[in-house]
Order: sequence, then C-alpha cells, then structure tokens
Amino acid sequence: MPTATMKITSKGQVTIPKEIRELLKSDVVTFDVVQSNVVIRPVLDTAGSLSEYAKNVKAGSSFKKLKDKAWEEVIREKTGKKTS
Repeated sequence: MPTATMKITSKGQVTIPKEIRELLKSDVVTFDVVQSNVVIRPVLDTAGSLSEYAKNVKAGSSFKKLKDKAWEEVIREKTGKKTS
C-alpha cells in the first residue's frame, strides 16, 4: 500500500498523490476519524443524489445553489451526518 507525506497548506488543502488517487477511483472522498487516525474513503456513486438536481436545473434554478444542495445531499447520504 502506498504511503505519502504531504504538507497541509494555509488554506487546509492537501494534494493527494496520483498513485493514491488512482487507487481511490473517485474524485470525491469522505474523511472519517477512527481512533485518532484520519481515514479517507472514496465516494463511488453520487448519481442517485443528483436526480433532484437535474430536475431543478431544467426549472431554471441557480446553478450554484443547486450544486451546493446536491453536494449536501451526497454528504448526508454517504455519511449519515448533517452538513453545516
């Protein structure tokens, strides 16, 4: 299993190395803290969460508002947690 040490930027960002991204096979991840360790898991399917989004785009709603709502739904479905 690959291991990498990365610096966290002042904005709280980290670049996930290409080799690890390829293993994840997703560009969406979930972070969990398990016994003081951070576990990164891929979110493999967001399609079901975006069906409502597709309907509202056709109705003329704001793209940003709908995108934010869709991501909140994805997070809620995949983690069982409310978003802020």
